[in-house]
Amino acid sequence: MAMRGKNMFLAFGVETIFDDAEFVISDRDKVGIVGVNGAGKTTLFKVLLGQQELDSGFISTSNYIGYLPQEIVVEDESQTVWDYLRAGRPIKKLENELNDIYVRLETAQNEEQERLLRRMGKVQELLEYYDCYDAEDILFDLIDEMGIDLDLLERPMSELSGGQKSKMAFCQLLFSKSEILLLDEPTNHLDVLTKDYITKYLKNYNGMVLIISHDVEFLNQVINKTMLINKITHKIQMYDGDYTTYQKKYAEEMRLREMTIVQQEKEIKTLEEFVLRAKQASQTNHALKRMGQERALRLEKKRAEMLTRLKTYKRVKMDIKPRREGAKIPLEVENLKFAYPDQPLLYKDLSFKINGGERFLVVGENGVGKSTLLKLIMNILQPQGGKIRYNDKTDIAYYAQELEQLDPEKTILQNVDGDKYTEWQLRGALSNFLFYEDDVNKKVKVLSPGEKARVALCKVLLEKANLLILDEPTNHLDPETQKVIGGNFNLFEGTIIVVSHNPSFVEQIGISRMLILPFGRIEEYSHELLEYYYELNTPDEEKY
Repeated sequence: MAMRGKNMFLAFGVETIFDDAEFVISDRDKVGIVGVNGAGKTTLFKVLLGQQELDSGFISTSNYIGYLPQEIVVEDESQTVWDYLRAGRPIKKLENELNDIYVRLETAQNEEQERLLRRMGKVQELLEYYDCYDAEDILFDLIDEMGIDLDLLERPMSELSGGQKSKMAFCQLLFSKSEILLLDEPTNHLDVLTKDYITKYLKNYNGMVLIISHDVEFLNQVINKTMLINKITHKIQMYDGDYTTYQKKYAEEMRLREMTIVQQEKEIKTLEEFVLRAKQASQTNHALKRMGQERALRLEKKRAEMLTRLKTYKRVKMDIKPRREGAKIPLEVENLKFAYPDQPLLYKDLSFKINGGERFLVVGENGVGKSTLLKLIMNILQPQGGKIRYNDKTDIAYYAQELEQLDPEKTILQNVDGDKYTEWQLRGALSNFLFYEDDVNKKVKVLSPGEKARVALCKVLLEKANLLILDEPTNHLDPETQKVIGGNFNLFEGTIIVVSHNPSFVEQIGISRMLILPFGRIEEYSHELLEYYYELNTPDEEKY
């Protein structure tokens, strides 16, 4: 079914989100939702999910909506992967309800009996919709197509990496048989293999897909329409085409708008000058006075029709410099051995040296130990064998994938505070990351994922380290901010070890070598290698 929004109005206090906003989306459209931070992208999802009511207006939509949030939260971490995936369809809950209806029908009479029979029919329809007899086979096919290791199915969700949890959340969503999919930053944490599969799946999905994403490459491959939520006008504009097409169309609209504004300004200035001359003219100059009155009315109308220039939003600014020069070999890893309790070894005898000033990329499919390696380097985890040696000149700063370095109960200012800076200096640094005045007193737990990421980046910058350990630093950040930090990391005078599934960011910072897990091979960087590294992770004997 198509989705239609009409006469939508929503405000939080004095902050207007939608003002008489309207849109129409067809049942198989794949739509990218764009707009600056705070425009209302996530709010729109909340309205569609019934978590937020409009003040007025309406959105007509389906009851079968599947949602993938930006931050994956598993309510029961002890739940096995299999039970988590199977919960994508409420078959067990419906079967229990049906059994309860059978029991109650034995004693029910008259109106209650009729009500129970109507509900029984509805539940049976839902069970048929969710393919109750074939659902497990459908799920196993999906598990196989997504390349999910069968050995993971009996493991509790708590043992999975961030990337593996994202993969399971996506699998559960695709299994849900929803008519509409709402995806909020869906490619965060996904390895190349999974991302490729998801991209192809969504392009051919027999339903509607709405995507909030800062991954331009992903959007261009999937979407056929772009929805702009305009923070200035509080309207919604629909554009045919992918994200790049939208950018070109929007840029042309802004160019024509600016030309119109300039012309309007000229006309208004001319009218103002004429009206002023008419006012200053002699009272006996009746013709000029009449013309002045006529021009004054025209001036008033022109001012009412005058277009306003759209606000230009500030961008993140970075100036990241090491406090001191680093060593020629800032870090050495020798014969590293590590495994989580009751799990097979992630790596054995892993050895490599990092050269001063280089950009070193760690790649591998989800679950092979990329984030774990960074945590070992940071001494958050302890190896079962081998050594990690730091040069005395090495100063380290760490950006964690799930932003664990932030304390959610502390304010933004408290999270970046340290003995090295005054509050004035900290406020100055935070303003470069778009946190102003009272913003710095907000607790981190109330921030959006994008805002949390900016706080974490500011914290890294203030360390002034000469070795940066970065785990998916572009997740949650808009394309403009990604370009800013990519350019600054490229110019950084120190050393960078990074885990990233963002090819454009990786190429922008200038990677020199790649460590390929789980095999521990080191290769010179190439774009083709980044795109197809998973082939290198497959032993030769398995390719034939």
